[in-house]
Amino acid sequence: MGATIIVKCTQCGGLTLAGMEQKTKICPYCGVHINLLKAKKVAAANNAMEASEILRKLKSDQKINHK
Repeated sequence: MGATIIVKCTQCGGLTLAGMEQKTKICPYCGVHINLLKAKKVAAANNAMEASEILRKLKSDQKINHK
């Protein structure tokens, strides 16, 4: 997968990974088709492994902030 972005779902706000070359993505949480050109990009990484680490940290931070 090369360069990877983390985007926020336009429907439910869930965070998900997508390849930079992708145009759409199905949200793994609510099933909506996300237009990646319009979705909010939260972060970017050089590869999927880096992006996964960033995503884990973002999700962990969200849990802490919701308590």
